[in-house]
Amino acid sequence: MQTTAEPQTRVTPAPATQDAHQQDAVIELRGVRKGYGAGDRRVQAVDGVDLVIRRGEIVALLGPNGAGKTTTLDMLLGLTDADEGTVEVLGGRPARATADGSIAAVLQTGGLLSDLTVGETVRLIASLHGRAALGRVPEVLARTDLEKIARRRVSKCSGGEQQRVKFALALVADPDVLVLDEPTAGMDVTARRNFWDVMRADADAGRTIVFATHYLEEAEQFARRTVVMNHGRVVADAPTAQLRAGLGARTVAASLPEAGAEGILSSLRDRDDVTELRVDADRLTLRAADSDAVAAVLLAAGAHDLEITAPTLETAFTALTED
Repeated sequence: MQTTAEPQTRVTPAPATQDAHQQDAVIELRGVRKGYGAGDRRVQAVDGVDLVIRRGEIVALLGPNGAGKTTTLDMLLGLTDADEGTVEVLGGRPARATADGSIAAVLQTGGLLSDLTVGETVRLIASLHGRAALGRVPEVLARTDLEKIARRRVSKCSGGEQQRVKFALALVADPDVLVLDEPTAGMDVTARRNFWDVMRADADAGRTIVFATHYLEEAEQFARRTVVMNHGRVVADAPTAQLRAGLGARTVAASLPEAGAEGILSSLRDRDDVTELRVDADRLTLRAADSDAVAAVLLAAGAHDLEITAPTLETAFTALTED
């Protein structure tokens, strides 16, 4: 029997966030609201968000377009102010943290100077943060895999390479908090893997990382905690594995015995927790909330080659954001 099942854990749609008074909290949002426009055209981009993120966490911020992710990140960076509520980074105003280099970002928007080389670009930004940052340039170029193209003009770099340049610019100040908006857009598979290897090492060293992404597999593989937003609100906040396992039934597959298959199917159809049951070439597939009980029924009836697959983060994401 092969199984990839995990212990079943129930996750409520909007669990409480971490205690705001924890000493290691580096990001705190309390009752945050932000809207744009006026009258009938007013859009409530962020609608009462409470969120606490601790030092060393890697947190994925997920949600469909218009969920409020980018507006939330903009407030963390001091690029826009909340209409209501409080936003604190490292115990103070976000603008102060941005100004002193305590928080840095890799954003989708924002251009690079195309006439400069990669090395010149990184050194220029490092010079704005002082001598210590300039001394970190060789290390940053190595960590972002830019050493080989340091003399290449930015205009000659691919989209993925330019994204790595932005990553290097965020690292030169040695920030306590990194905010990433679609950080690996345009990167190839190898570059994405190297990027997240660096991020994990940074988190282990105490750096806090918050990233928004449309790559659900990235959140599943690299985020230790996932926050899902929809219509400007946090609809789920939990460890990624717990969120994945607690929402959406598991998939159960098994080969049916030659005799008694109809009886098995009949008993399964009578179960309230079984959905999407189908049979293809004597191979049964279904979804079940209580996969262990279904597995016991199948094995007792003579089914074999049983497989139980835990729901993916995509399953949980869909369940949480569908209207």
